[in-house]
Amino acid sequence: MEEHNNITSPYNDMQTIKRRFFAMRNGIIADVLRRGGSPFRIIFGLNLPQIVEIAAENEASADLARRLWANTTTRESMLAAPMIYPREEFDEATARSWCAEIPSAEVADVLCHRLLRHRPFAQDLADELLHSGSDMARYTGLRLYFNLVGTNPQKALEAARAEAARQCPLTARVAAALADEAEFILESSGD
Repeated sequence: MEEHNNITSPYNDMQTIKRRFFAMRNGIIADVLRRGGSPFRIIFGLNLPQIVEIAAENEASADLARRLWANTTTRESMLAAPMIYPREEFDEATARSWCAEIPSAEVADVLCHRLLRHRPFAQDLADELLHSGSDMARYTGLRLYFNLVGTNPQKALEAARAEAARQCPLTARVAAALADEAEFILESSGD
């Protein structure tokens, strides 16, 4: 038995999270995601605020986050993992490993927003990802740049334009949006 929030539970932390996913499942959203091409075999259909709520019920834990991330068949597990991983413990090697395993744009978005952008190596990682031969890696690099655009809008603009020139279906929209954001910041600052 494990103790969560001073309540003794017959379930371990992973089982408790999975039970919460199951309790909040939404078949309509799950069906829409499946029809939309989501790569996951198990989709509970939770929205991001629900996943954030479940993640917040757990203490930050690298071990639990790694186990959730390794559960690659379940959408909600991979989305919750970056929310539970302690930011200060998330190192460059783990970041590179996780970036190489991203199965969908949604997972890339959450990983970048909830975890990667807070790490001191975020800019270097974004640059590295943008030079990858993998469309998903470049998408992740662009999404990470979105979180960093205010710190170096000129560099973000150059990265967005370079990726837009590739005319990749996965990255085209995010490259255009990043370019717009960077241009807006540069125009607003008078640079």
